[in-house]
Amino acid sequence: MIKVVISGYGKMGHMVEKELERRGIPLVEASEDITSIDPEKARDAVCIDFTWPEAFRANYPFIAKHFKAAVVGTTGWNDIAGEVKKAFEENGTTLIYSANFSLGVNALFAAVTKASALLRGAGYTPEIEEIHHIHKLDAPSGTAKTLGALVERHLGEKPEIRSVREGEVPGIHTLELTSACDKLTFRHEAFSREGFARGAVAAATLTEGLTGVHDFFDLLV
Repeated sequence: MIKVVISGYGKMGHMVEKELERRGIPLVEASEDITSIDPEKARDAVCIDFTWPEAFRANYPFIAKHFKAAVVGTTGWNDIAGEVKKAFEENGTTLIYSANFSLGVNALFAAVTKASALLRGAGYTPEIEEIHHIHKLDAPSGTAKTLGALVERHLGEKPEIRSVREGEVPGIHTLELTSACDKLTFRHEAFSREGFARGAVAAATLTEGLTGVHDFFDLLV
């Protein structure tokens, strides 16, 4: 059975802890500063990281060097993605990353990929709106960027992305594909952070026997 160390012990970290307990998966430690973890503890553990962009940028070399595997739900590091992946590959540390670990969101990605491919060249204009709580640091969200990239790749049209920050909204993502004839709407609404935690822990279980660097979505489809 896997063992887990949680990097980032805020709201998401606590939610991951609850999911580990629900599934009977041992939690070795939860820390706000992952670099303070004893490397001996890290050696046989999976690191689940939900911190913030600046923290992950500072911490990923330590995670890649010392952990058996890592599941990264932190977003906002696309510009250094090549460096991050290289660090994990060179250290032989398995990495599963995602802009959104919700299984529902990944089902949305799959549906949008298929629909966009079917509608390519048919005159549809895409628009994305994402709504999140006021504490979210990155805008657009990583999920909206991923959704936009899928649409651009398969539909051949780059969508406009509108970001809204209000209240304590866990996350709402809406894609509209509009033509002169009709409109398709794809929408995912998270009711809480629980779905993100469940997906991240599911990803951690996938690291057993897995090598390399993987987008969570690619492991599901």
